[in-house]
Amino acid sequence: MTSAENTEQVVVRLDGVRKEYGEAVALDGVSLEIRAGEAVAVMGPSGCGKSTLLNMVAGLDRPTAGSIAVHGEELGALSETGLALFRRHRIGMIFQFFNLIDDLPALDNVALAAQLTGTPAGQARRRALELLDELGIADRRNAYPAVLSGGERQRVAVARALMNRPALLLADEPTGALDSHAGEQVMDLLIDLNQMGQTLLMVTHDKRLATRCASRLIEFSDGRVARETALERTA
Repeated sequence: MTSAENTEQVVVRLDGVRKEYGEAVALDGVSLEIRAGEAVAVMGPSGCGKSTLLNMVAGLDRPTAGSIAVHGEELGALSETGLALFRRHRIGMIFQFFNLIDDLPALDNVALAAQLTGTPAGQARRRALELLDELGIADRRNAYPAVLSGGERQRVAVARALMNRPALLLADEPTGALDSHAGEQVMDLLIDLNQMGQTLLMVTHDKRLATRCASRLIEFSDGRVARETALERTA
């Protein structure tokens, strides 16, 4: 593989990223790369910088120093409007508590992500229904979040995250609010997505999620990368 081809395979690159909140240092000179098709899990104690890392990669927060590039886009060069467009087109996000809109049924929660990028409503709804069908919950398309189980809500959230075919899927404690059965189902779903080529970056406290779903584990401590480990997925 040539160096040019190798560079094209890098989906996320952080170079010397530091983030300060007043006197507190959340990230302290973090450099790392995530390549296309990887599933990377980030673990560490509360307050070690995991969520800050995810927010930086999503363009939700800006570093105090250093640079971040996602799919070749230097985030520091983008305006707030540019970052919003970047998130809509390039990034899919899954949250611990789903972040669904309570007064929209499942189908509209999913379709909205594409409509916000200018996709016509009919086309957006067709793709949303395809995704819900692929994730096994098309029969719940007209149900509102309040009547969905935790596992169903997370599947709707995953469908929404995939609507715009993102280069990178970010997951913040994706099984943290689920019972063990629903958590296992979401783990299986993340494995399937990655095996189909989706690049994943997950933040989790759940060692089982990391060892089942990730190909690489990055352990954080005090805002720094303490250790990186290649993983063999467990059953």
